[in-house]
Amino acid sequence: MARTNKKPQTDPEDAAPRWRRRAADRPREILDAALTVFVEKGFAATKLDDVAVAAGISKGLLYRYFDNKAELFKEVIRQTLVTTIRDVGDRARASGNAVAALDMFLEQMMAVANDARRSAIPKLVISESGSFPELAVFYLAEVIGPGLQQLAGLVGRGVESGEFRKVNPELVAKSIIAPLLLSVIWRHTFARYDSKRFDPDALIRQHRDILLHGLAAPASGATGRRKRRSS
Repeated sequence: MARTNKKPQTDPEDAAPRWRRRAADRPREILDAALTVFVEKGFAATKLDDVAVAAGISKGLLYRYFDNKAELFKEVIRQTLVTTIRDVGDRARASGNAVAALDMFLEQMMAVANDARRSAIPKLVISESGSFPELAVFYLAEVIGPGLQQLAGLVGRGVESGEFRKVNPELVAKSIIAPLLLSVIWRHTFARYDSKRFDPDALIRQHRDILLHGLAAPASGATGRRKRRSS
């Protein structure tokens, strides 16, 4: 009886290359791999070959999605931070009052500060901006500008509603965002050398307390009492 060598049957999906089976997921997987590589190596030292290897694809396939490293890095920022800013901005505008809106922004600041990869992006842009100014220009236009605009808007809203005292919304917006910058710079630069544990959540909670006390509109009649004492 003649032997027949039958090859085991394989599912066509299993036989297809991974990128072909999951074409819809490929851009997301490339961006996820790119973020990991950029955080580990920095922008200047990262090569597209590194990203392709991390994503499990060929460099040629990577070029089908992104023309160069700068465009890839910009898209990483869009997907990790720009979309977050837009989402929290939409939710804040729909909130019932300015304090609730401010809490939404501060909660998101804590989420970014506690994310090892997302929190590395601002520090990475700062450190690479001298050699790659286009990254700073892009980050200012896509992340910092919209974020400050939304924060200034909610502060102005609080002033108009009487929740906050009269302040300069643009300056307050920069004050609000400052602890996030401290958190990411400390985490990715100084924390490894500091014997004390740095707690970004505690910092931002303390920041909220100071903010709300500093922004609070004076109680009814308080201004009049101060004037009478000084007369």
